[in-house]
Amino acid sequence: MTGIAGALVEAWDELRVHKLRVLLSLIGVAAAVTAITGVTAAVDMLGQAMREQTERWNGRDTTISVTAWPVTGSGDGAAASAAMLDVVDRYAVTYASRTTWGQVAAELPGGAQVLNGQMVDPAYGIIHRIAPLQGRYFAPGDAERLAPTLVVNEAFLAALGAEDLSGRPTVVLQGQQPVTAEVIGVVPDQYSGEQPAYTVLIDQADRWGLAVDPWGQGTQPPTLELWVPPADVDALRERVTADLTAALPGFQVDAYTSEGSPAVLDAASRWVVLAVSGFALLLGGLGLLNIALVTVRQRIREIGIRRSFGATSGRVFFGVLLESVVATLVAGAVGVALAVVALDLLPVDRMFGTVLQDRPAFPLSAALTGLACAAGVGALAGLLPAVWAVRVKVIDAIRY
Repeated sequence: MTGIAGALVEAWDELRVHKLRVLLSLIGVAAAVTAITGVTAAVDMLGQAMREQTERWNGRDTTISVTAWPVTGSGDGAAASAAMLDVVDRYAVTYASRTTWGQVAAELPGGAQVLNGQMVDPAYGIIHRIAPLQGRYFAPGDAERLAPTLVVNEAFLAALGAEDLSGRPTVVLQGQQPVTAEVIGVVPDQYSGEQPAYTVLIDQADRWGLAVDPWGQGTQPPTLELWVPPADVDALRERVTADLTAALPGFQVDAYTSEGSPAVLDAASRWVVLAVSGFALLLGGLGLLNIALVTVRQRIREIGIRRSFGATSGRVFFGVLLESVVATLVAGAVGVALAVVALDLLPVDRMFGTVLQDRPAFPLSAALTGLACAAGVGALAGLLPAVWAVRVKVIDAIRY
């Protein structure tokens, strides 16, 4: 340990003597390490963004979606909904939501208009990562309110003639009887030119007669979504299917699990950028190699004197080699620090086009990868000068 510590101290002292030359040669190494670590962390963020975007459409990775359709073409949707609630209570599922669709006439400033609506339970926002632009999504207590609450899209808010929710906008819905609903949240339009749309709690829709089937086929059974732990997915899917099939004779019950976003793009983009950054790192190593060769040539007399006083070939070899390794490690540390700062200031929402709800921390593996690559390039760049220094003959070095 004493020999290694002494070699490290000696290598650092030599770097301080030739700091200007070394600094110029290590700029490329630091930049390449910044790219390697930054891209590795950015790919993790990209994967998280893709995963969250997929979950907004399909639900979380371990979400079980259950459908129940009458085989004869008509069935009691209310009975199917009640059976689904029984299943949720029986298996104590924390995050579960029924989902169905309907239409209702809304009295807008431009006149009454029939709008498409979605009816859900409060947990739908958690299962699908709903992130309102304004206001909030439904909470469990909203189902007990005396008047319905709505989460609308931007087009709906514009149709109301409101710019934000500061004025607590309301709209009259023509269900079985007119009722005034309050807008509590605004979500972005799913595409350009989307028509006004709303989301209401399914219990409130039933209470106020807002669940009108647009196809005129009566009350349709909702879809049940269950977000469960990964270990319980397979067993619970089979049990829920069996329980609902037994509770709903004449219904076709199907259950499937949503699939996560593919990682092929993540892996491909990671390897492509790592290859380019690795090439840049090698170019930086070539610059360091040139500096090291020139430095060793100028130190031939010094090396010969050290050999004459008993310095072994191994000590000379590792002393010269460690100079390059220590230099590139310092450059790698600077590169990792720059990558951490850059990613912390990165406008993720603007770059990825989505709001990251669970922004991943800077991965330790990315930092270790960058430092390992820097040390490896330093070792390669210092190998040839170290071999050259060992081959120096004492008498020739002293005469130099």
